[in-house]
Amino acid sequence: MLLELTNPQIQQAIIALSALSAIGVMLVVGWPWIARDRLAERIQTIEGNRHQLRRREQSGSGAVGGARSLLFAKKPNRVFVGIVERLSLARLTDESGATQLLRMAGLHGRAPLVAYLASRLIAAIAMPGIAFAYLVFVLKPDLSLPLMAVVASAGAAIGFALPKLYVRNLISKRHNSLRRSWPDALDLLLICVESGMSSESAFRKVAEEIGTQSKELAEEMSLTTAELAYLSDRRQAYENLGTRTGLDSIKATVIGLIQSEKYGTSLGQTLRVLAKESRDFRMAAAEKKAASLPPKLTVPMILFFLPVLFAVIATPAVLQAIGAS
Repeated sequence: MLLELTNPQIQQAIIALSALSAIGVMLVVGWPWIARDRLAERIQTIEGNRHQLRRREQSGSGAVGGARSLLFAKKPNRVFVGIVERLSLARLTDESGATQLLRMAGLHGRAPLVAYLASRLIAAIAMPGIAFAYLVFVLKPDLSLPLMAVVASAGAAIGFALPKLYVRNLISKRHNSLRRSWPDALDLLLICVESGMSSESAFRKVAEEIGTQSKELAEEMSLTTAELAYLSDRRQAYENLGTRTGLDSIKATVIGLIQSEKYGTSLGQTLRVLAKESRDFRMAAAEKKAASLPPKLTVPMILFFLPVLFAVIATPAVLQAIGAS
């Protein structure tokens, strides 16, 4: 009697266990299709975006490709090329230093370098003639020949230095624009990175958005995006950004990007700290500039405001004294 009761139960248990085993086997086999690997899909998406960005850069389309083509499409002037090559100005001067100086001014390619080297020679030759003509035909002084030679030498030195002064003026204006906009660019870069965008996509997006505030910074970030697509070493692209700009705040960000690429540290936390430091530095620079205004205004007030004030105060008394006499 007991065996008759337990036999169906054993059979039902065996059937249930077989069904569960079949379901388990089906789940094990079909699990990769049921629960997909989101990390692998994300990596494939990033790689696809990277290849798509590289193709866009190579075809010259888009904002970054257009900026790059505009920067490097200019050809050197034939006259300047002839002067530089025949006189070997590139060998006589520090070509690497001149190239770095022009890059910091936003002048890229060979055409600005050739024009810079040739203009220094042309100005050094032309300025003594201009100074001599001005002295002889305008001032007409009675100067001796040695003194005229000194004036001509001074004119040559001034002419040789004028192109460099012009380039340094461009660098100063460019640095001011980069300092003002860099904290905002870091905030945008932080938002893009924390939203899951890759470095290339983040730099490209920030370059498109920051252009209305600073064209210079948009140009630098566009060049960095292009170099990230072209160069095999991403570290070199980041280092080129710090070298081109020459600003300590941007170099600090470059170090953070390189460390994040090398050691896998949190890029978002690094960008957050750097953005705060950049804003504090910008505020400190503004406060320093505001604190320097009173000493600068002292001399203009003494020369222009105080005489007028004394005249307004003393004129009625002088008129009354003249009328009483």
